[in-house]
Amino acid sequence: MQGLVAFLRGLGASRLMAMVAVTTALIAFFGFVIMRVTTPQLTTLFTDLSVEDSSAIIKDLERQAIPFELRNDGAVIMVPKDKVTRLRMKLAEGGLPKGGGVGYEIFDKSDALGTTSFVQNINHLRALEGELARTIHAIDRVQAARVHLVLPERPLFSRETPEPSASIVLRVRGALEPQQIRAIRHLVASAVNGLKPQRVSIVDEAGQLLADGAGTGTDGDNAVADERRAGFEKRMRNQVEAIVSSVVGAGRARVQISADFDYNKITQTSDKFDPEGRVLRSTQTKEESAATTDSNGQVTVNNELPGNQNGNNAIPARDQSKKTEETNNYEISRTTKTEVTEAGRVNRLSVAVLVDGSYTKNDKGEMVYQERSKEQLDRIAALVRSAIGFDQKRGDQVEVVNLKFAEAPMVPPVAEATGLLGMLQFTKDDVMYVIELGVMMMLSLVVMFMVIRPLVKRILASEEVAALTGDGAMAALTDGSAQGGGQNLVPSTNATAQMIDVAQIQGQVHAQSVHRVGELAERNPNETANIVRQWLTETAT
Repeated sequence: MQGLVAFLRGLGASRLMAMVAVTTALIAFFGFVIMRVTTPQLTTLFTDLSVEDSSAIIKDLERQAIPFELRNDGAVIMVPKDKVTRLRMKLAEGGLPKGGGVGYEIFDKSDALGTTSFVQNINHLRALEGELARTIHAIDRVQAARVHLVLPERPLFSRETPEPSASIVLRVRGALEPQQIRAIRHLVASAVNGLKPQRVSIVDEAGQLLADGAGTGTDGDNAVADERRAGFEKRMRNQVEAIVSSVVGAGRARVQISADFDYNKITQTSDKFDPEGRVLRSTQTKEESAATTDSNGQVTVNNELPGNQNGNNAIPARDQSKKTEETNNYEISRTTKTEVTEAGRVNRLSVAVLVDGSYTKNDKGEMVYQERSKEQLDRIAALVRSAIGFDQKRGDQVEVVNLKFAEAPMVPPVAEATGLLGMLQFTKDDVMYVIELGVMMMLSLVVMFMVIRPLVKRILASEEVAALTGDGAMAALTDGSAQGGGQNLVPSTNATAQMIDVAQIQGQVHAQSVHRVGELAERNPNETANIVRQWLTETAT
């Protein structure tokens, strides 16, 4: 202990404080590096949370003693990556997150005995709106949704019931497609009894009207027609691009298709009669007979009686006639045909195909462009006609043109690694973690070589200078000869300049050297007096 205390006293207060500061800095730096490396990697637990959901989730995480981090004003919660799946299942078991609205869980803890029918109806409306908002929130590009339902009751003594309506406010990322807007309208209409899709209005957060709820179907029909035409053109374009790209190469063809649709609905009825297809329907026969006699001009009652009752005076008949009439009714075969042509017929197709030429390397290794031959373009055009179902009668048109593209040929994609290299694929989080470790190691090396090493060298150099200075003074005081004079007390200027840099010698070293010379003079007064006498007797030079 005495040796340790003597060593610490010999270092001096300044060097001791410097060593303590360096040691503290090293401990703090390496402690920070160790804590940063050992801290678990955080990943996103939930995003776009409401204030209520965020506070409930934080309370649950604190109860489980799980570290977390809040971002974006509490809308995003970060947790350790190895616990995110289990936490999501655990929170889902407790009904979190709720989505910022009230759903059917409002009836879980309600007191049915003390609740009026009005309150029950209001709660049912709130629950229905909350459930619809959660369902709409699950759609892609929808960040938040708020639903308002109007379900009017049938008034007393009224034969007609007012139609229900709905209004929806959405906060979206980007813009919704027309088919997504239609899907939301039909989703809400199917969930509410008696609600029609035309009675659902949708507005975004900027106040832009996405769907009109006035009840007219004109806009909806136009949207369906445009969507149908765009879908048909997209499907045909993909088919043509696939078959052409297999010939000219991926990315070396551009296809545009324009379809002319007829959205008129036509109903046509026609009757056809076949005269050869006769069928006897009914037959009617009628016979008539008549006879006349000559009575010599006498008109008597007896002659006019039927049968001429006076047999003695019977007169034979002179004229007799007989008539037979037959009527046949025939049915002619009749065909009635009704044709209904639905809307959305293709009247005409126009296809434009732009293909790039071929590229070959010359003797210098440079890419040289070559145009495609007319025969090859005709074959491509024939393939396109077959792909679109070309019909010349309806005026379809196909144009295939060969021009040089502005951009360079695409570089073929790199094949995916298989085997051992495929198993060692890293995710984005793994790469960022490795980069973070590399940065920490570089900072550690910089601190070691740029901060710690110069401080240690300065402390060691100060000790060497102090030791050399003390030894030189001791030799000068113990030497009894007068040779060299006062130059023996302190090392010569040339020797000191060779040992250390003058700029690194501090004032404390000089003060300590003078203090040691004074102590030696007090311990050896006789030798000190002799040295002073020699200085006095020496001649000035």
